Amino acid sequence: MATIDDLDYLSITDKSTDENLETLRQIRLSRRAPVKVTKQSTTTKAKKQAAPELSAEQAAKLLKILEG
Repeated sequence: MATIDDLDYLSITDKSTDENLETLRQIRLSRRAPVKVTKQSTTTKAKKQAAPELSAEQAAKLLKILEG
């Protein structure tokens, strides 16, 4: 059975001060990603129109045209 020692992870108490400072620096840099602000759209967009219903004959004709 695996234990926590099998993870090959050094504890903070086992690292030197310089290594800990470098780890903190890397964490801080990774968290400095810019915050994305979404903009509200002020114009209205046209609604999509639903496709008209096809009869069986129209669907067969369309299929024949698509098949070539």
